[in-house]
Amino acid sequence: MIELRNDSLVCTFPGTVAHGTKLIISFMKTLRVPDDGRSYPLPPGLGLFPLEHVDDSRQVVPESWNEHGGVMLPMYQSEAMWIDFTSSYVDEHEVRYPFAVKVAAGKMNAITGEFWSNGISRDPQDYMVVPGQPWLDGYSVDKGFIRQFVAMPLGEGYSAEGQITGSEDVGGLQIAVYPMKKEAFEKRWPRKPPIIEKPLYLRGGSGTVTMLSVAEKGMGMAAGGRIRQEIYEDHFDLSEWDLNTSSRCFVHLANSQAWRAITGNHPSTKAPTAKQYSLHGLPWFDYYSDRKSLLGSDILNKLKSVIQFGKARRQNPLPENDSVDPGNIIRIDKPQSLDQVREWSGRSE
Repeated sequence: MIELRNDSLVCTFPGTVAHGTKLIISFMKTLRVPDDGRSYPLPPGLGLFPLEHVDDSRQVVPESWNEHGGVMLPMYQSEAMWIDFTSSYVDEHEVRYPFAVKVAAGKMNAITGEFWSNGISRDPQDYMVVPGQPWLDGYSVDKGFIRQFVAMPLGEGYSAEGQITGSEDVGGLQIAVYPMKKEAFEKRWPRKPPIIEKPLYLRGGSGTVTMLSVAEKGMGMAAGGRIRQEIYEDHFDLSEWDLNTSSRCFVHLANSQAWRAITGNHPSTKAPTAKQYSLHGLPWFDYYSDRKSLLGSDILNKLKSVIQFGKARRQNPLPENDSVDPGNIIRIDKPQSLDQVREWSGRSE
């Protein structure tokens, strides 16, 4: 079951996993990193995109949205996002509950570049494991690198869907979640006395985001600038995932005019550019884990970025695309245990 709570998707599986277990999926506003051929650290989180039920606006949304259901959020042309994953900490087992998560943009798998398929596959691995994969910022194009999710209007060929299939019929995002089987979970992590839950990850904070005007058509996810981010291998047995129990949701992207017409609300206000952000010395992030990472997708590595695609058409699709030199990079290390204190490793003071 998927519920919309506080602008996040909450996936629960009553009766099939540990009591109270859930996976929370949030869509984060962020800086658009420069699409300049360089590779950048992880940009910050600047607050959640607002989410609305498609079913609350059946009379005014496109028919395809009514067919797929799900939720919708507002994005403007050339705006970027990343997706945050947080799984429940199960006190009596002293661990966060594992989930396998698939993400597609326009029905193109964001990890492999292949067309959407039900279930999960290891050849190649077409999903992520949470916990372990705290975020996804874009398309997995190479080992240790992604190209940022950047919203572009459908019908112009910029999206991964358009470049790979030659058509742009779906747009938006699609997410499927598969929990670990309860018996596999309890075998790996026997029940222990309960302790107080403690957070594992922190990236960015609250803020506001740039919203730029777009055409009346729907929105799809194109490939933006390069970001250093690993997609990690699944170290569990494939048989431990419950493929008979899943939650699947479409996330539709509404441009600014459509969002106002559908909801009566205005999208969020303007965020700083990457150049403005860096000039003020604000933090970027570098996440480290000793997990083995995937090689990246040959299909997705062949995508033209927004700038590359635009130049081929003599267009300038990305305003304010100046290169930057991030100077304040905060390293986020995965704790070796829940109680471990991360020691100081920065410059001396």
